[in-house]
Amino acid sequence: MKDNNINNHYDHEGSKIGMWLFIFTELLFFGGLFIVYAVYRYKHGTAFELAAKELDVSIGAINTVILLISSATIAMSISSIQLKKRKLTIILLATTLILALIFLVNKYFEWGIKIEHGLYPGSGILQQHGYGEILFFGLYFFMTGLHALHIIIGIILITIIMLKVKNEKIHADRFVQLENTGLYWHLVDIIWIFLFPLFYLIV
Repeated sequence: MKDNNINNHYDHEGSKIGMWLFIFTELLFFGGLFIVYAVYRYKHGTAFELAAKELDVSIGAINTVILLISSATIAMSISSIQLKKRKLTIILLATTLILALIFLVNKYFEWGIKIEHGLYPGSGILQQHGYGEILFFGLYFFMTGLHALHIIIGIILITIIMLKVKNEKIHADRFVQLENTGLYWHLVDIIWIFLFPLFYLIV
């Protein structure tokens, strides 16, 4: 019995280490994109500032608040499962899901407005603008789109975890999967915290 507990312990530790390695590689990847952004921003500063005025700062700020709150709710769900409050854990995870969906809906309408105005990569209208603005919107759609993909993956993961909590496969004595999902969601939040000022608050 003791050996089984030791093996489970090592499995949990290995899972955590694996998640931290994944987070590290993701940070490196996005860090590379941020460097690319910084280089183009330096070369086309004025064009980037003009292009940024086409973005809605209010929507960006609202989405920032939404993600910050969702990070808090998923963190509280981890504390809740440790206190053996299964129903509260499910409520907190469901709240995180709802907030994530609201974020995506806001992003959908924001992208829709840009596409309607022809401000998307490859559009004839955008081609009439300067090279700097073309680069800005190319980076904007690619980086925020990649972030949105991470949100969708997070929604899938949280849904799976919520079902496992409901079926008591995740509980106070075994919640490492919930912890790892929480870490992933915090990563999504951190990435957006960098994206928001880079694209929406250029001065």
